[in-house]
Amino acid sequence: MSVRVGIDIGGTFTDFVVFDEAEGHLTTFKVFSTPDDPARAVLEGLQQVPAAARQIVHGSTVATNALLERKGARTAFVTTAGFRDLLHIGRQNRAELYDLAARRPEPLVPRTLCFEVPERVGPDGSVLRPLDETAIPPLIEALRAARVESVAICLLFSFAHPDHEQRLARALREAGFVVAASSDILPAFREYERASTTTASAYVAPVLDRYLGRLEAALGGALRVMQSSGGLIHAREARAQAIRCVLSGPAGGLIGARFVAGLSGTRHLITFDMGGTSTDVALVPDALPLTTEGAIGGLPIGIPLLDIHTVGAGGGSIARLDPGGALRVGPESAGADPGPVCYGRGGAEPTVTDAHLVLGRLRPDAFLGGRHRLDAEAAEEALTRLARALRLEPSAGLTPAQAAARGVVAVAEAHMARALRVISVERGYDPRDFVLVSFGGAGGLHAATLAQALGIRRVLVPAQASVLSALGMLAADVVRDYVRTVMLPGTTSPDELRRRFRPLVRQGREELRAEGFAPNQIRIERLLDARYPGQSYELTVPFGRGWTRAFHRLHRQRYGYATPDLVPEIVNLRVRAIGPITPPVLPEIESGSTVPPPDALLDTTPVVLETGRTDVPFFDATRLRTGNRLIGPAVLVRPDTTVYLPPETTAYIDRYGHVWIET
Repeated sequence: MSVRVGIDIGGTFTDFVVFDEAEGHLTTFKVFSTPDDPARAVLEGLQQVPAAARQIVHGSTVATNALLERKGARTAFVTTAGFRDLLHIGRQNRAELYDLAARRPEPLVPRTLCFEVPERVGPDGSVLRPLDETAIPPLIEALRAARVESVAICLLFSFAHPDHEQRLARALREAGFVVAASSDILPAFREYERASTTTASAYVAPVLDRYLGRLEAALGGALRVMQSSGGLIHAREARAQAIRCVLSGPAGGLIGARFVAGLSGTRHLITFDMGGTSTDVALVPDALPLTTEGAIGGLPIGIPLLDIHTVGAGGGSIARLDPGGALRVGPESAGADPGPVCYGRGGAEPTVTDAHLVLGRLRPDAFLGGRHRLDAEAAEEALTRLARALRLEPSAGLTPAQAAARGVVAVAEAHMARALRVISVERGYDPRDFVLVSFGGAGGLHAATLAQALGIRRVLVPAQASVLSALGMLAADVVRDYVRTVMLPGTTSPDELRRRFRPLVRQGREELRAEGFAPNQIRIERLLDARYPGQSYELTVPFGRGWTRAFHRLHRQRYGYATPDLVPEIVNLRVRAIGPITPPVLPEIESGSTVPPPDALLDTTPVVLETGRTDVPFFDATRLRTGNRLIGPAVLVRPDTTVYLPPETTAYIDRYGHVWIET
């Protein structure tokens, strides 16, 4: 394919990155998202891209939204006789330990749609009771009578003996149902997590299948989808195993951040992705932070996910007073429709974006490269109403609206700073040892201030910051993940472990060869899920010489102690099969002196800072040159994002046009 297109759907905008491999040319643009029909924005944007010889990589929020909004298919759950209530019993742990009125999320499947089949397999894979084939026709009739569209199958210990589950799945597919079988989705122990993951996949599969099917039919070209683990899969696999794509947009951001930071040799990152609806943060200590203990909407998801922490604070987050009269920002968002008040699309409640406009940090005539003028008067009126509710008076040279706007930004940044501490300090990492990589349309307005608050010394704002998730999709490899529960002592010989890895490795190589990768291109990673005897949860370490030492080190880092005289036990074998993709080539800019060129200075405008109101220079970031240095306070304007440099910060421009901020 000569033209590759990365597409990321956000709550407010849908981002496009187009890379022409033949010309080595990279272009980016945005269109407003269409929440009522996400595919419409994708197809509208693709009208700007030549249809011939293009390959599309897509990060979709369709599966995520279906889960969070409980708008998936009518789904049934089928399990071994005697375990019908598995989804409803779940685990007995409490998410809110001291909340006496805490409520667990309702399962995706009501009890009336939970069914049993006579069969039983032991934990060693032995068949204790064969599958009763005569029970399948009555089950099919019951499912049809219940008007079920999708079925999740999770039989007891099917990861050790999948035959019963596969036979049942085959019969239900032949009867016309969409089927997710746990032996395909998550062949690993822990019945509840396996059942929850499989049910979630069945719940969103018809929704994602219709969406991707419509796109494939309309595009007529190759379509790959970003997985939640940071790798790509073909659309046909995403349609069959929808759960693998529930966090595909944020995953693209991590890949993009790692890609652009890696160009300068920077490997230890904290990523900060602030869009219109939410902020996603993650800690990347060189390797991508994968977890198998994720949750979405309170539901356990056991497949590999990038470990991303999300808070409801974005550019479109709504500011309001709570019943006690305190200022709250988010998690409610104005989204794309109607959007912030200043968009002029019908929004009435003030948002973080409106606050920045009132503070003077956004230029009304420069939004989206001047294609959409912001309504500063409407934003001022909305913040004035909020100030009136807060009973704010003019003070220190600020209008009530400006005082309210400064409060809105401060509250939003407090939420985001807390999220950054959760993924760093609370996990035993010192944020001062990392570079903060800021992206998303709104990230540049907050990144330097947050870095100052956490003691982070360097911030990277890429030239493609507002579309970095879409760029990351073009830099991501094709990846297949496999797991097998083995329950072996840590003294098991390396040769025996390699023998047990072999079927997973073979499967990975075969599937990537089917994707067009040559055998010498395919890279295989072997991993072990291990734990101390008696523990309930595992840590994942690379398989190889000294894996036990690596486990002890990771355990000490994560939990503050290690027991080196205890031999860990091996719970699962994991394999990642990777088909490398050549990343796009980023454009380089001209070299210059340390002083920005005169034509880069747009003007000097009053801006409300943390310390008061003062005149601040605004620069056209597209006219800055490699080596240019700037001293805060200053504002850098790009067609699709704005970067705010607070007082006592400096910035320099590298050869790709990325902004490096020193706090």
